[in-house]
Amino acid sequence: MTIELPLQAPSPAGLIWRVTRNEEPRSDAERETILQNPGFGQYFTDHMVDLCWSEKGGWHRPRVSPYGPIELDPAAAVLHYSQEIFEGLKAYRHADGSVWTFRPDRNAARLQRSAARLALPPLPTELFIESLKQLVAVDSSWVPSNPEESLYLRPFMFAKEAFLGVRAAKKVAYYLIASPAGAYFPGGVQPVNIWLSRDYARAGRGGTGAAKTGGNYASSLLPQEEAYKKGCQQVLFLDGEYIEELGGMNLVLVTRDNKLITPESDSILEGITLASILQLAKDRGLEVEQRKLSIQEWRDGAASGEIVGAFACGTAAVVVPIGKLQAADFEIVHDGPQATELAMSLREELTDIQYGRREDTHGWLVRLDG
Repeated sequence: MTIELPLQAPSPAGLIWRVTRNEEPRSDAERETILQNPGFGQYFTDHMVDLCWSEKGGWHRPRVSPYGPIELDPAAAVLHYSQEIFEGLKAYRHADGSVWTFRPDRNAARLQRSAARLALPPLPTELFIESLKQLVAVDSSWVPSNPEESLYLRPFMFAKEAFLGVRAAKKVAYYLIASPAGAYFPGGVQPVNIWLSRDYARAGRGGTGAAKTGGNYASSLLPQEEAYKKGCQQVLFLDGEYIEELGGMNLVLVTRDNKLITPESDSILEGITLASILQLAKDRGLEVEQRKLSIQEWRDGAASGEIVGAFACGTAAVVVPIGKLQAADFEIVHDGPQATELAMSLREELTDIQYGRREDTHGWLVRLDG
């Protein structure tokens, strides 16, 4: 059974939200048990958000409803042509109990870029941020309070029109779900090993590499399995001899004078965590380079001592040092304090901002519960 709440006043986008509360949510005791050890992506909050889009009506019918299965026609375009995109960001509980998120305007902009590439309609930034606030308004009790924990927010959009012709869909759905996320490194951050994939590519010139779409992640699963078999936690992709990114994170190299170098390519997903880390580095007066970066340059730099470390960054792990790059015919090892100090220092600074422990001088935080 569900409870219909009165219609709200129009949102900043001029739409009126309908909120239907779940009358049978998880009990307080059950929710607290889950929050003691939430893992990642295993449990979901009591509600979800959805909006409809049509060629004639644009975005309409925004609503919050009980979390549950989505009814979908077997001929829905997404099931046949993979016309879908998604985002990932987090809600953080601060010491005073308030709930905040980090740079949601950047996620909204990236979703819009992904939509353009996948021939989907752009969701206005104000509607994107409003959807986050609407969900947190009914599910704020799901935001963990433990250190390094958060509520992971997953917005996604897909073509729902039922047809089998190959063209852009004229009916689209946007959804937002949320899942409590435990500490990514419960025992503390440890360096990871990554596998260099020579047989598989994540994306190519003119492809969908810069879009956050499921097909890019599906194509990384097989090489990721290969990485696991080699004793590695992540896989690194190349474009020819030039470095692209990991399966779900961006890559940064650290030189002996603390310069940061990160690959630049039209087929790399623009990382919001990466952009934030680079800005914090610039704030410290450190040099930052975004440019084409070959695997040979990494090898030569590590051998000469010019490159002393490397780290990966993304929403889930934030920042994690890379201890070893393993390839079929060589390996690069980064160890010792110099290999991790800068990465861990930047990670601490960024997470302190996200959790409200340090001043947000860039105005990156947006409150969701007030």
